[in-house]
Amino acid sequence: METLNYKVLSETGYNGYILKDAPVKVMQFGEGNFLRAFVDYFYDIANEKAGYNGKVKLVQPIGNFPQMADWINEQEGLYTLYLRGSEKGQKVDAKRVISCVSDCVCPYIDGKWEEVLALARSEDLETVVSNTTEAGIAYTQGDSAFDQVPPNSFPAKLTRVLYERYKAFNGAADKGLVILSCELIDNNGKELKKCCNNYAKDWNLEAEFIDWMNNANTFCSTLVDRIVPGRIRDPKELAAMEEANGYHDQVLDVGEVFGVWVIEGPAGLEDKLP
Repeated sequence: METLNYKVLSETGYNGYILKDAPVKVMQFGEGNFLRAFVDYFYDIANEKAGYNGKVKLVQPIGNFPQMADWINEQEGLYTLYLRGSEKGQKVDAKRVISCVSDCVCPYIDGKWEEVLALARSEDLETVVSNTTEAGIAYTQGDSAFDQVPPNSFPAKLTRVLYERYKAFNGAADKGLVILSCELIDNNGKELKKCCNNYAKDWNLEAEFIDWMNNANTFCSTLVDRIVPGRIRDPKELAAMEEANGYHDQVLDVGEVFGVWVIEGPAGLEDKLP
């Protein structure tokens, strides 16, 4: 059976919503089951229902499973999402092929960190999303260098990304990003902002950049709620699903139908989000 990609999907006669080409507007640190069943689902819906017309580039925050990036890229960013549960007393088992993902990059592979920095310099980029586990938003003095490829921690990576953007646009106030933290800690956005400030000071970055980072960018704390089992554990059920779909999906995902994303931010934030 052939592996899912745009050509294979077309040949199956799939008639759901698909967006093949669009600018990358979102940099997402995290490629795991939760973000793909939650955040990327919402961006896919925004493309279909709100005309967002944006793609999400996935960045692996750690380098211990580069094969995941390979699988996503082999499928041209496509994957099948099943949302299961009940709504209004009725059983739900809804299938959707998610097409908002452009690709996935492992920055620990030679040359790939530059892809991340290149996106930081893009006019199209609007948002950074992250879910790097509860331990991901942390600062340890001396654990990451400015010119490290890539820096070790997620906040250090983000600080480097923001500095790249600051330099590319000469500190323009309107080139700041919306940063949406989905890690399961209290005040995740505020904690991430503190960590980024610590790295900026450690690296002796100019005061003008620190001012731009704090005032041109919007660090949002968010609350996420969706149970994501992530995969089908019964091999017979999985085989039957793939037979019905007409393709093999290496990164198929499963979540509950209920989902809530609460985003805390300043007035006007809704104008920047789809």
